[in-house]
Amino acid sequence: MVYKNIRMRILSGEIPLGSPLSRRQVAAEYGVSIVPVGEALQRLQTEELVESRPRVGTRVRIPTTADVRGHYTVREALETHSARLFAEKASPAERTEILGLAGWLDKGYGRAAKGKLNAEEVFELHQRHMRFHMRIAECTGCPALGQAMERNHVLTLNWLYDTAAEWLDSPARFHTSLAEALTGTDAAAASEAMRRHLTFGREELLEKLEARLRRLEAMPA
Repeated sequence: MVYKNIRMRILSGEIPLGSPLSRRQVAAEYGVSIVPVGEALQRLQTEELVESRPRVGTRVRIPTTADVRGHYTVREALETHSARLFAEKASPAERTEILGLAGWLDKGYGRAAKGKLNAEEVFELHQRHMRFHMRIAECTGCPALGQAMERNHVLTLNWLYDTAAEWLDSPARFHTSLAEALTGTDAAAASEAMRRHLTFGREELLEKLEARLRRLEAMPA
């Protein structure tokens, strides 16, 4: 319970990057002992959402700009291959599922861009977005690919970066266009469509995020 709640609050931006996380304060807030809090924070540290530093203590992790760019590079490598395999191997039912998920996401992001979603709905939108990309990997017939995405936390960290940069912008039919390429018969075209999808607006997002990271690192501990 502690793990899920803190994770949700970090990913939603309620607990921003660099925020301290006192074990005693968290234990008091949730009415539990320090032991489960320590276990929850350790798990979050494994997911690269939390860090413990000498003389600073435990806090929401502030990634370096090199960390962020590295994660995007790894994500692009994994997901472009995921797209290629999906186009080659996904069943008709799985292709229909991906098209449906994509349509839902485009409607959600359209509403979010107009400020029509509350915080809870934005959180659900991010969850669905993460599920969309993970589902593509699951339908490739290669479990190791999805495991690599989970092990490298590429989707969770992408969610964190989008939240930190307050990024909810996407073109009309952004996910539907990708899904249409994935459900076609050209594996190379599907891979390229995924690459374009992942790199769209990335430099603008990185510029916003890196400016915030520099401000956070400049703050006294």
